Amino acid sequence: MKPFKLLFSFSLIAILFTSCYTEPVVEEEYIDPVETITLAELVASYELWYVDIERTTGNGHIPFLQKAFTISFLHGTVSANNNLVGIGDQGYGYGIEVGYYDTFDFELDISHNIDGLYTFEVTQLSDNTIELYNRYYNTSYVLVGYQRSNFNYNKLFYENIHYFLQEYVTWEKTFTSEYGNLNEFDNETFVQFLPGGGDGNFRSSQDEYGTDIDTIYWDYTGIYNVDNVPNDPYLKYLTLDYDYLGNEYFELSVVNDNTIELFHSDSGTLYRFKGRGYIQYKNNEGKLRLSDAEIEKQMKKISKF
Repeated sequence: MKPFKLLFSFSLIAILFTSCYTEPVVEEEYIDPVETITLAELVASYELWYVDIERTTGNGHIPFLQKAFTISFLHGTVSANNNLVGIGDQGYGYGIEVGYYDTFDFELDISHNIDGLYTFEVTQLSDNTIELYNRYYNTSYVLVGYQRSNFNYNKLFYENIHYFLQEYVTWEKTFTSEYGNLNEFDNETFVQFLPGGGDGNFRSSQDEYGTDIDTIYWDYTGIYNVDNVPNDPYLKYLTLDYDYLGNEYFELSVVNDNTIELFHSDSGTLYRFKGRGYIQYKNNEGKLRLSDAEIEKQMKKISKF
């Protein structure tokens, strides 16, 4: 009987063990597949790409990107806001058409109407930020995406007034206030702002009102600079640094796209100037946007002379 009892005990234990054991079921977590888009869909996903000039890196300049404030990719057409005059209205906010584009995997080809063909390797840095790298020039541009409805055209305008001043061949004085002390600037009729060292070069003339802009004689030259006014984004300080003649200081405000007011701080006189000879930047002339670091470097060079 003993062997049977032992065998029976083992059998009972086996039955109890088997009845308690259940094979664990491991449920794998379901992961949605990552949604991917093509490069063509990516560049068209935002109506405006702001060219963040401060984040540009490399050895060269690509003209049409260096001059554009925004660039857009619309059904094969490239549009750009190169001018501040009319920005937000020109081309329904897109600016002007400047060329064509095509995409191949991660490469973007842009055929500019004036500058020619450029190929870029595109890297997506974030949901609304991409980098365009041109291997030939070893230069990268960072673009930040916006829709027209949430893009602050006004902020862009006032942050870049020093470029706005360059968008007319010259500014002609149209008004001088009766109040204010007599001063040398009362005799100035035309002021011209040109791309150059720092914020730019300027020239001024005492020619008669209405003089043809192609025949103006420029009496004075110098360097101009535009600075922010604390706590007032719509008012700027303008300094005209005349060669060998010292500086004139103004408060600069914009009346509209072709009229500015200059308040002469020392005399208390208010002047109004109107732009003549609007320059539509299509890229073969006009400004090159420079980063703050590049402007500072140019100013150091000028200060040595």
